[in-house]
Amino acid sequence: WIDDHGNIQVNKGYRIEFNSALGPYKGGLRFHPSVNAGIIKFLGFEQIFKNSLTGLSIGGGKGGSDFDPKGKSDAEIMRFCQSFMTELYRHIGPNTDVPAGDIGVGGREIGYMFGQYKRLTGRYEGVLTGKNIKWGGSLVRTEATGYGAVYFAQNMLEARGETLEDKVCTVSGSGNVAIYTVEKLYQVGAKPVTVSDSKGMIYDKHGINLATLKEIKEVQKTSLEHYIKEHPGAQYTPVSEYKEGRNEVWSVPCFAAFPSATQNELSAEDARELLKNGCICVSEGANMPSTPEAVDLFLAAKIAYGPGKAANAGGVATSQLEMSQNAGMEYWDFATVDGKLKNIMKNIYTNSSETAKEFGDPTNLVLGANIAGFRKVADAMIEQGAV
Repeated sequence: WIDDHGNIQVNKGYRIEFNSALGPYKGGLRFHPSVNAGIIKFLGFEQIFKNSLTGLSIGGGKGGSDFDPKGKSDAEIMRFCQSFMTELYRHIGPNTDVPAGDIGVGGREIGYMFGQYKRLTGRYEGVLTGKNIKWGGSLVRTEATGYGAVYFAQNMLEARGETLEDKVCTVSGSGNVAIYTVEKLYQVGAKPVTVSDSKGMIYDKHGINLATLKEIKEVQKTSLEHYIKEHPGAQYTPVSEYKEGRNEVWSVPCFAAFPSATQNELSAEDARELLKNGCICVSEGANMPSTPEAVDLFLAAKIAYGPGKAANAGGVATSQLEMSQNAGMEYWDFATVDGKLKNIMKNIYTNSSETAKEFGDPTNLVLGANIAGFRKVADAMIEQGAV
């Protein structure tokens, strides 16, 4: 692709089409300097079972590039997206592989890629999800992962006779997932008190101001350190002041935690701190945010722990609802899509919980989600023969 100075730039792009036993390959595209084949493979492998758990007709895949949108002009991002799609378009289609967004890929990037796909193929079809509502997108898609993580937490807590109402919650991240986790937490009567980004974290004991958060991250697209200009009573901790091996978000006492940033953000030390401070619920909005050691600690403590493949499946579930609307040339209102999302998250919880009971460990939703997701895919592969 050509940068604004007329120089040729080269990035590596990936699309891993992992398993289509249940439907077209489905999974996001990530634009971030850390992207490599290993990361895309592990995310794609996880995606197979997450998509299986939704109960919808979608297989598993993942893709992206080591291109970094940060610091690039809109014109540079457009030219990169067009170059990326000029190769990707040969491999995707509404019944073959339907990518979506992920880290670094939002509505702007999806728009540029969709436009290039249409230019190359001459077809107007639902080949990408996360599209703008004006040209084939779905209401609730922006909110879906964050809302879904909260719905999943509600289901876990309801089974224990608990509720999120009036409870202090911590959230990491400040992208789509975190913002709409915060929004839904307020809607169910909880008090989210933290958010974070790559430079640091905000702790606001009065509750994160949602309007300020959206202004900083969705409009200004800048750092959270600007939050304290509007809310001087809040506390900002830069990453340079984090204790070694720790994410300071998880040192804030809470009833429920929502890791919503990226993989491996919650360490064993963080898990010990959360448990010590009385956290009884962790619902993962990000993909595999807790390290294996942290997961072991949550399971041993028998808290309500919702692994990412179950708790954050609301995003991809709503992507499939977008595919359904595109295929039927339909448009559903917000309440319809939100109702379907809420029901899907309840079904994922029920399926994971009942499978965990079947295998003798009723509180272990990691076991339940893994087996329930795997079994459906494996059965489909067996039934479709040696192909």
